[in-house]
Amino acid sequence: MTISSSLYAGVSGLGANASRLASISDNIANSSTAGYKRVQTDFHSIVAGSSGGAYSAGGVRTTNVRLVDQRGPLVTTDNPTDLAVRGSGFLPVTTLSEIAAGNGAPTMRLTTAGAFSMNSDGYLATESGLALLGWPTDAAGNTLAGAVDSSDGLEPVYLNKNQLVGEPTTSMQIGANLPATATEAGATSGVESLSIEYFDNLGSSENLDIEFTPTVPATGKSNTWTMTITDTASGGAVVGEYTLEFDDSRTDGGNLASVTLGSAGGAYDSSTGSVIVDVDGGPIEINIGLIGENDGFTQVSDTFAPATITKDGATAGNLLGVDVDTSGFVRANYSTGASRILYKIPLVDMPNPNGMVSMDYQTFLPSADSGAFFLWNAGDGPTGEIAGFTREESSTDVAGELTNMIQTQRAYSSNAKVIQTVDEMLQETTNIKR
Repeated sequence: MTISSSLYAGVSGLGANASRLASISDNIANSSTAGYKRVQTDFHSIVAGSSGGAYSAGGVRTTNVRLVDQRGPLVTTDNPTDLAVRGSGFLPVTTLSEIAAGNGAPTMRLTTAGAFSMNSDGYLATESGLALLGWPTDAAGNTLAGAVDSSDGLEPVYLNKNQLVGEPTTSMQIGANLPATATEAGATSGVESLSIEYFDNLGSSENLDIEFTPTVPATGKSNTWTMTITDTASGGAVVGEYTLEFDDSRTDGGNLASVTLGSAGGAYDSSTGSVIVDVDGGPIEINIGLIGENDGFTQVSDTFAPATITKDGATAGNLLGVDVDTSGFVRANYSTGASRILYKIPLVDMPNPNGMVSMDYQTFLPSADSGAFFLWNAGDGPTGEIAGFTREESSTDVAGELTNMIQTQRAYSSNAKVIQTVDEMLQETTNIKR
């Protein structure tokens, strides 16, 4: 009888609305959960067909989908490693338990938000046990990226808080005025000297000692100096010798006219105004100024005066903290003011994020339904940027969920009424025999 199909349809209606109420309750319960993606329950009719002109009710069934592609609003925090994604893409993470197990490469999970901080083991991880994954970099900060369609090149972001790190000096800029009167006939002012500290590969302090010796002619003036550079780390060995000649014309008086290589050092590069000397730990590029310009060495008046000395490098320092920029570079900051790029965090993209498998702690696993994933540099391709000092709030709209709850309650009551009505009709059928 078709009346029996009405009963079964009502029962399926109760089950469907109970399923929708479950998803609504989950959404409301997680309305304050950072990075939570709401679940949507969709209803689908079941068509049983008809026989002999009598219609048979098929009822309803439901499917639940987590709307991973929906993003919650971003809010600012005071932690530089609170990370969110501004735009599309996902942060790669794994569990600390998998790292501790050491059974090969850990499984990559994906998330859009995480409150990361350095844990007791040195990993950048959340309190819930999720560790951030990234591509490691070499000493120069170049990314050692793996394949873009595989997570094999990713490693847990690890920082050694107790490790001292030095930053070797690789470049410096020197500016000084040499006294013009010292190159005149009969001058007796003599040699001028300058000592500049630099840091070797181990963070130790060393010095480049520079002597400027004027060429004193028998008559007139030479406007010429010999610059000799010695390295304390090399036992005082001469690492650079150059002849500096200055202009004395009305328009360019006092500016460098030429730089000639002597017995040691690298040739002067007129396009950059630099020379390269090899100290005990490696080469250092020294900028002394361009020909015809006053941006380095000059020769005017009767006074020797160092004007500009800038250099990179730093002595050994302790790790103070870490931050992540919009491109995903993980930069460690040290007590000396030095910083070093240690990792680069990619963003993961795929055709159908809603097809991923949902896991605990607002993480997801790629699946056949989500499509093949690709790892992108943040800000490139289809992905957005990584935002530090930021967390993504839940995508739940509480007002909308409460409205859905009212609709679900009414629909549930209506289906219960259908069952009650069918019961009364069957009772009437039974009473025909009386």
